[in-house]
Amino acid sequence: MRVLIAGCGYVGSALARRLVDAKCEVFGLRRSPSGLPDGVRPIAADLSERATLRALPADLGAVVYMAAADRFDEAAYKAAYVDGLRNLLAALEEQRQSPRQILFTSSTAVYGQSEGEWVDETSPTAPRGFSGRCLLEGEQLLLASRYPGLVVRLGGIYGPGRTRLIESVRSGQARLREGPPHYTNRIHRDDCAGVLGHLLDLEGPQRIYLGVDCEPADEALVLHWLAERLGVPPPQREPEGGAPNGRSSGSKRAANDRLLASGYRFIYPSFREGYGALLSAV
Repeated sequence: MRVLIAGCGYVGSALARRLVDAKCEVFGLRRSPSGLPDGVRPIAADLSERATLRALPADLGAVVYMAAADRFDEAAYKAAYVDGLRNLLAALEEQRQSPRQILFTSSTAVYGQSEGEWVDETSPTAPRGFSGRCLLEGEQLLLASRYPGLVVRLGGIYGPGRTRLIESVRSGQARLREGPPHYTNRIHRDDCAGVLGHLLDLEGPQRIYLGVDCEPADEALVLHWLAERLGVPPPQREPEGGAPNGRSSGSKRAANDRLLASGYRFIYPSFREGYGALLSAV
């Protein structure tokens, strides 16, 4: 199968390696395609510039849209998740391409629930911020197109090279929130790539999946666990109302039942296995 990964970055490169190993012909599209994994064919293009997409590889069997905003503001999010996707769909149409699947990586930010509620693929989507609104607009754009679209709403991605939370605990900068539990949802990079590869192979997939591990976890539990493993004092508490450990996405518990029912089995089913592997590798 010929696969185009549009936005072949942190997770896209991990997916590309899996697909190359599975004997797929893989094309990695990004502005500067140097440094792609071995076996991936580079395509230098800018998704925000439709003219650069005029010569896509022919006979694509699948497209994975994994663009990322280059800064945290509404214009950048709209450019990455809406305008770039619209440009790519238009380029595929102009070139009379008919991939059997286009997979769009979205985020649990499309949910507005913030009081610890459980959410799944059927839950209402009423995002509170521009990031979730732009991602939801991108989802709707793909699912309304003539192409077979599939959306994966990912939790927070961590893994090799993304150890900010570990370092914040190690340095004593992490803080515990006052108030009720603040539930967080995450997925290790390797499982993220595994989920995407699994869904590309799946016969008759549903149109939306939650890409999160098996344990939505109270942030305080994760921080205490990391502190114990690192042998450092537990984080101090801060007054209620802030987002002491980075941008807050609201407290909700995302269920991955649909993904598990499809046959996917996690390498790192919870933060314990995932962060444990990262700590062991240091």
